[in-house]
Amino acid sequence: MFYRFILYLHIFSVILSIGPFFVLLPFVKKLRTAEQPVLNEHLGLFRFVVRLAKHSGHVLVVTGILLVWMGPWTWKTSWIDMTLLVMISSLFFLARAFSPSIRKFSEPGHNRETLVQRLSRSIWTYIILLLIMLWFMVTKPMFW
Repeated sequence: MFYRFILYLHIFSVILSIGPFFVLLPFVKKLRTAEQPVLNEHLGLFRFVVRLAKHSGHVLVVTGILLVWMGPWTWKTSWIDMTLLVMISSLFFLARAFSPSIRKFSEPGHNRETLVQRLSRSIWTYIILLLIMLWFMVTKPMFW
């Protein structure tokens, strides 16, 4: 029963890690033309989603460790190793992709179109990285 509860938390944290980024996609388009008060609200939403992804990522890692420790899988399982590799990449990406771009919106003389394109590209890259991890966890392919 405890294993199933941890598995549920793990899956829920995956949903919290990836789902809100799909919500951001329409907001990226609105950043192009939004006036300052609305722009600040949209950027606040971006900050919230990035913060939510970071914290749900912490739950994801802890529950993942518990699932490997309690379950039938070992750390030498290929799909777990590949998931860890992509996860580490996504952590570096998350730390460098969003917050610096969001902060630049408040700098004088910023190029809004460039920042919007950068955020859009970052969202899609992060979604793809998370979908790759999700694919490994769902299909559990054996590479070695």
